[in-house]
Amino acid sequence: MLITRRLEFDAGHRIPHHASQCRHLHGHRYALEVTLSGDIITREGAPEQGMVMDFAEVRAIAWRHLVQAWDHAFFVYEKDTALVAFLNSLPGHKTVVLGAPPTAENLALEAFRILDAAYRDVYGNHLRLERVRLYETPSCWAEAVRGQF
Repeated sequence: MLITRRLEFDAGHRIPHHASQCRHLHGHRYALEVTLSGDIITREGAPEQGMVMDFAEVRAIAWRHLVQAWDHAFFVYEKDTALVAFLNSLPGHKTVVLGAPPTAENLALEAFRILDAAYRDVYGNHLRLERVRLYETPSCWAEAVRGQF
């Protein structure tokens, strides 16, 4: 069985070598979809009976391990040194430094890596992360799917 929970957050970025507008500082209202697989819990009387995982728990884990750090942050490529230095000069600025340009594709891969370590099979129902879909705009997204990268 597959289940999916959607979360939204705001963040900024720039793609330093982009040939068009994305080379400039700008922001997005990102949406993150987390898809998990697992068996439906059948343990009689369990709070999660009939579920793969409570959607509130799916959200809580994604929030704690990823969204809290990324919401209202600025994504910057570590080799964009002038921007890294500028952002580091701002007291208390929320900056996420990445080892690759902060494209939707790279952010989806990073989100998968972080969340794959966060979701564990706590119910004995073979729970695991299957897909992260990151929307940069309502009509543009990237997916990181288990076994495809």
